[in-house]
Amino acid sequence: MKRTMRTAALTAAALLTTLAAPAGTARADVPEPRVDLRVLVVSDGGPATEAIAAELETAGTPYTRVDLADARRPVIDAGFLAGTTEGRPHARFQAVVLPDDNPFPAGSAEMAALADYERTFAVPQVDAYTYARPEVGLQYAVGAGWAGSVDGVRAEVTPAGLAGPFGYLAGEVPFEDNSPTVDESYAYLSAPAPGADFVPYVEAPIPGRPSKGSLVGEYRHDGRRELVVTFVYNRHQQQFRLLARGIVEWMTDGVHLGADRNHFAVHVDDVLAADDRWDTELNCTPGDVDCPPGEGTPDPIRMVPADVDHAVDWQDRRGFTLDLAYNAFGSVDHREANGGADALADRFVTERDRFRWINHTYTHAFLGCRQDTSVVPWTCATLPGGGTDWVGEDEISDEITANLAWGEAARLPLRDDELITGEHSGLRVSPQQPEDNPHLGPALTGNGIAWLASDHSRDPAQRRVGSATTVSRYPMNVFYNAGRAAEQVDEYNWIYTSRAQGGSGICEDNPATTTCLPEPLDTATGYAEHIVPLETRIALGHVLSNDPRPHFIHQSNLAEERIAYPVLDGVLDSYEELFAADTPVVNLRMADIGTELSRRAAWRTALDAGQVTAYRTGASVTVEAPGGLAVPATVPTGTLHGGTAFGSAYAGARTGWTTAGGTPLTLALPAGAPAPETAAPGAADTPALPAPRTRVPRAVSAPVPYGPAG
Repeated sequence: MKRTMRTAALTAAALLTTLAAPAGTARADVPEPRVDLRVLVVSDGGPATEAIAAELETAGTPYTRVDLADARRPVIDAGFLAGTTEGRPHARFQAVVLPDDNPFPAGSAEMAALADYERTFAVPQVDAYTYARPEVGLQYAVGAGWAGSVDGVRAEVTPAGLAGPFGYLAGEVPFEDNSPTVDESYAYLSAPAPGADFVPYVEAPIPGRPSKGSLVGEYRHDGRRELVVTFVYNRHQQQFRLLARGIVEWMTDGVHLGADRNHFAVHVDDVLAADDRWDTELNCTPGDVDCPPGEGTPDPIRMVPADVDHAVDWQDRRGFTLDLAYNAFGSVDHREANGGADALADRFVTERDRFRWINHTYTHAFLGCRQDTSVVPWTCATLPGGGTDWVGEDEISDEITANLAWGEAARLPLRDDELITGEHSGLRVSPQQPEDNPHLGPALTGNGIAWLASDHSRDPAQRRVGSATTVSRYPMNVFYNAGRAAEQVDEYNWIYTSRAQGGSGICEDNPATTTCLPEPLDTATGYAEHIVPLETRIALGHVLSNDPRPHFIHQSNLAEERIAYPVLDGVLDSYEELFAADTPVVNLRMADIGTELSRRAAWRTALDAGQVTAYRTGASVTVEAPGGLAVPATVPTGTLHGGTAFGSAYAGARTGWTTAGGTPLTLALPAGAPAPETAAPGAADTPALPAPRTRVPRAVSAPVPYGPAG
């Protein structure tokens, strides 16, 4: 049962009197403070502060946002920041994030209260974006440094940064330069001011000078610690995504609720089947619904045994496992047409244990409404008496069970509770079918399906359909109907150029589409020079955003010219260049991704409902949460839960989930972990920097387990 706590709000004078002690010391007779595991984010609505708030939100780290533009916002004073609970000093926030080093008017009582609070409880402050000057421990950028665009700059993590909060990085922090006509990042670069206790963590060369200037660094002064960031960013930019984890680790001293890991999973749909090929003359796909009936000649694309061998070798080299979504009828049909032979299926079955397998239905049938393909685009057929003609429950169930039976007979390592329907059919699809097939849910329930794939571009939110919970997948813009680069580029040009340039005009009709082209790509070079870098950047952005959702391609992309591999290699090569060995990409199967997303949703619901209370007292962390709720946490190596190590190693820390029971959860932090303390107001002593982390080398490139702990 959640215990009852008596909290008394103190005035600034009363609190400081209670905590008063000789300068530079902590009172031996004052109990260790309780510091809530919650971050105070004071926002001016700017992109930098909002980016940090978004990082906390995604990771599941509790925070309180105070909007400076809101006339009804609370006043930030001593009573808002701290009080006492059961006779113990109580700090309500473990860290403070401000838009800059002082966003308040001159002489502000709120800034004074924050400064006193930070000194009293050794609470760090992040200056989300400020300019270089002596007030933040730096020389003025004008004259001695640089103020301007840093697009395309390759910043470096300093030895202090690698030994401290940014040790999960390999060393470089490349800044985006996606457009030659737009300044994407503005920064102030300068060296520490003479006499300032300033430690740069991330630096970049100062243009025209042999020296470097700080972009991120720690300034210690007047008994306070500030993380000074001197470049502007938003939540999506790669440079912020690379540094976000370290910013949170610095401000929380490595102890906080929530977790941040880098995930990448790739589903390959239509394995064993064949995919119809794009016709570069007709600008449609004969055999599929985008071509009028009878127009063109189908020319299917299907993998061959050598493609299986290539996939196996690629996985071994990359330390990465592909998820194969298979349609057994593709093999059955092939054998019937080839005297019982199917060398592709035979090779896959031989190598079955090298992959993860997912039921993709037997024939890849469309399981929503019955499609009327006599028109383009297709429409839902209607019954004679009116109403939508839906595919029935028995037909859906047959597609699931027949494919599962084939897979079990072939002894594929698959789960019978995972399903990907053909084209995600059965689920709503606009504009033709704005609701789910009403027979889909009962069929899923009848077959014990727990996890059902959906298309993130049209059905992103996790939801229940019968017994199943959806797992949205990111479609890669490597088309299902292309096995060769020239085909991919031709279709890409058709979709993303104007009618005047021979394209479909979709971009003219939808000006918000961001992948539109000013002119057609060269079919000989456009794939390698434009599509691969763009798709690599998009997918890598998902990986760096603590987003576990899988990406999907098709078996056609592993056949013929194997056009998917340059994109996949681009993502993994970029990742390995950016991150240290103790921060591997996490490669989960669909059910585990679904579980992760569901736990996050339940955790966010509990946080938003105010059902979670967490705090640190010395070397002990206590979490009070509803029974059965999975709780995520990030803590230093050596932290124990119930006498055993908490979570698993990742990025130099321990992260994981553990389930709340009927009593508060308790984590025992290791000796030497930085701890909050109370000190006299105005004390001039400087808290020590966090001890360098021990970085655990990775023996092999392999997924890191991320399951329940303790």
